[in-house]
Amino acid sequence: MSDRVVNVRGIDIHVVMQGEDSLPTIVLLHGFTGSTTTWQEVTELFKGKFRTVAIDLTGHGKTAAPKEIARYAMEQQVEDLEALFDILSLNLFTLVGYSMGGRVALAYAVQYPRRVSSLILESSSPGLKTVEERTEREVADNRLADRILEDGLPAFVDFWESIALFDSQRVLSEEKKWSIREERLNQREMGLANSLRGIGTGSQPSYWQQLHTLNFAIMLITGELDTKFVNIAREMICKFPNARNETVANVGHAIHVENPAVFATMVEKHILI
Repeated sequence: MSDRVVNVRGIDIHVVMQGEDSLPTIVLLHGFTGSTTTWQEVTELFKGKFRTVAIDLTGHGKTAAPKEIARYAMEQQVEDLEALFDILSLNLFTLVGYSMGGRVALAYAVQYPRRVSSLILESSSPGLKTVEERTEREVADNRLADRILEDGLPAFVDFWESIALFDSQRVLSEEKKWSIREERLNQREMGLANSLRGIGTGSQPSYWQQLHTLNFAIMLITGELDTKFVNIAREMICKFPNARNETVANVGHAIHVENPAVFATMVEKHILI
């Protein structure tokens, strides 16, 4: 396993790579408050089958957390990924993104489809459709960012763990719940707040009108208990030329955390079809 920090366009990006270069490559992008750590169980299941490249997105994990909010914008993060892939000589791969990471993965695939052999979006969306929706969400994201900076990280993590989106995680083992909490507590207030302001669902572009341009194989994975994103996936599936939607029983938003074995099997089957 290679754990390294790469300077890309003036910021340090943390990358964890595992597996032989000759194996098919999977690039993994985590969600908000996540890091490369979130993929550990899944990448263990991929050993000997795939080369995995897990990336800490801007403001998260061990990647830099710039003070400039503009540096977190979707366009900037997409350009960072493109430059990183050049440095790492990653020319063709399956791109997997969870939640916020799924939005980044989709944006990258729209801008640079030549590198993407297939796309897997877990509990994600193309953004909000209308200016009114985006404006309302941007206000909410800014309020949450203020809360992080004012109350501090532990208080924010307590709040974040209590939201309905993660209700299904209450049945996880104490060990796994602590692992998730520890990952969140290892973040930085500035990084999380600026992520919400710079690349939150309210501030990012909407990609609904670009979905029809993606011709490679796409899989949308959702958890049965996460009805909001199940419905979003059902709407998205009609827009792609070559896509399918898989809903996993008895899990919520973070399928790869709540049932990593099923998630890994679905990814493997999608790539090998």
